[in-house]
Amino acid sequence: MSKVAIQGIKGSYHDQVAKEYFDNSVEIIEFLSFDEVVDSVNNGFCELGVIAIENSIAGSIISNYALIDNLNLNIVGEHYMNINHQLMALPGSKIENLEIVSSHPMALLQCKKFLKNYPKITLIEDKDTAEVAYRINRDKIKNMGAIASVYASELYDLEILSKNIQTIKNNETRFVVVSKETLIENTNSNKVSFKFSLSHETGSLASILNVLKDYNLNLTKIQSLPIIETPWKYSFFIDTTFDLLDNLNKSLIIIREKSESLKVLGIYKNQIK
Repeated sequence: MSKVAIQGIKGSYHDQVAKEYFDNSVEIIEFLSFDEVVDSVNNGFCELGVIAIENSIAGSIISNYALIDNLNLNIVGEHYMNINHQLMALPGSKIENLEIVSSHPMALLQCKKFLKNYPKITLIEDKDTAEVAYRINRDKIKNMGAIASVYASELYDLEILSKNIQTIKNNETRFVVVSKETLIENTNSNKVSFKFSLSHETGSLASILNVLKDYNLNLTKIQSLPIIETPWKYSFFIDTTFDLLDNLNKSLIIIREKSESLKVLGIYKNQIK
């Protein structure tokens, strides 16, 4: 049974994603930081890792792009999950009596509008949504709330005080599955993630985008990251879907010629329905 690293504990969104993606066919190993997740994959303790990469409300998780790139990990799959945040506390609690609400910074950000209605509540960032719920249950912490999933509320016997409190109800997060090894491409692969850097010549980025168009590749994501060693210079991370692997391979040859550097981060199956 393969070991899969996740950020968070049982009941976290990463835990749910791993269960949905792998159908309980793996051993899930819990870590409280993304750094620990990717390190466990890089050192071979876990064969695979699941990490959030972008959210439809909050945007890209830039630091996770950097983690994948710096450790030369391969993206071998992806999974999208609709994230519904619940405000929960010990049974019998009331929102008006809460003094503290704690959760992962991303969850707090996604529920900002709701939380503004309760200015007397102190907001505290934590490493994981489910871990806060677990701690409230374990220590019977009164007057403290957690923002986490319905699954976490059931798992840790907490009462949901307000349902689906995220600002935008259609709140979706994209997760990627990473591996140290490059998995063998299969006939279902139709998406690629790659990184390239360019000179500061006029039209250099447009030239790359034209290559995608010429070979019928559909751009689904473009994200710039600063090249730390060279101030004011950037790398570009691109996701694109394709119909023919031959078209992809031909386009990458041309992109390599037009760019200063090119690294393919993974070829895998697109999960958007």
